[in-house]
Amino acid sequence: MRDVIAELLAAWGHGSTVGLATVVGTERSAPRPAGAAMLVLPDGTVCGSVSGGCVEGAVHELATEVIASGRPILQRFGYSDEDAFAVGLTCGGIVDIFVEPVSAEVFAELAGVADDIAAGRPVAVATVIEHPDPDRVGRRLVVRSDAAEGGLGDPRADDAVTDDARGLLAAGTTTVLTYGPDGQRMETGMRVFVHSFQPRPRMIVFGAIDFAAALTRQGGLLGYSVTVCDARPVFATAARFPGADEVVVAWPHRYLAEEIAAGRIDRRTVLCVLTHDPKFDVPVLDVALRLDGDRRPAFIGAMGSRTTHEKRLARLRETGLADEQLARLSSPIGLDLGGRTPEETAVSIVAEIIATRWGGTGARLGDTTGRVHHDG
Repeated sequence: MRDVIAELLAAWGHGSTVGLATVVGTERSAPRPAGAAMLVLPDGTVCGSVSGGCVEGAVHELATEVIASGRPILQRFGYSDEDAFAVGLTCGGIVDIFVEPVSAEVFAELAGVADDIAAGRPVAVATVIEHPDPDRVGRRLVVRSDAAEGGLGDPRADDAVTDDARGLLAAGTTTVLTYGPDGQRMETGMRVFVHSFQPRPRMIVFGAIDFAAALTRQGGLLGYSVTVCDARPVFATAARFPGADEVVVAWPHRYLAEEIAAGRIDRRTVLCVLTHDPKFDVPVLDVALRLDGDRRPAFIGAMGSRTTHEKRLARLRETGLADEQLARLSSPIGLDLGGRTPEETAVSIVAEIIATRWGGTGARLGDTTGRVHHDG
């Protein structure tokens, strides 16, 4: 829903009923993850995607039907070996898509959810996607860390789902939960899709150089909130980095320490050190590589030649870092793509970040076997 929230909120504000299709479950090589959404407006206009093109036509028809009937539909799509022309995923995967009508009448909480998403406040939307009673399908509960609004049709179910959704929200997990018809645990009959919306993950780029400008643009495309930090005010300016969400003039290690103390570094954070100057990169890497637990970043990389890397490692060892901590450093940063320009280098860096996140090897897909998509 995040990808289509602006269009959804605009239609909602005008009193329109729209069809919202959401991926609620996947198996094997499904092209879009749970939470991916497609919006069909009353005039038939489409926003977003649930499969990268494989089943959008069929989903469009379902959404049109849902707008007219007011009844949500849960539909499974998969490739048919018996009929190669059947509507399904040619990649061989399976995707479950929940299509529901959305309007101010049935989703009064939407504006509040949109405000939370825009402000970076954690919020989860729990929606009944399957139930023996058709009137319960489509009911939803909006769950925050300290409150919940809406309802699933039974107080017991509301309590159970609220507790579980808060746990999923804390972990940033989006998934389907199964209960008995009235929220009984360890039973079946009711399935609830919990869509967790966490603030955008952070990418902090240390070093206000031309490579950083290209990397901020790539980071934004991947959905990161990008900060550029450099101690030199003549280089660290918003005009030089229009793709950054924030440009900070500060010594890198001091800024990172402040962000850690404020609780703004977590396991989704990506740190890219592009300064390749010992007086900047050694202190900030010394701080970063000591982080552990929930504050340990997802990725720590540093730019430089192999000679620079060896000298940097020697200096970091002098600070007392152990080999286990040094092993967390990706340097020279990026995958071997053979690129030369700042833009090509930025692609190399984000390629490594993606591979690290999902467990990819960086090899050519044509030279590998097995599934194309990784679960992470």
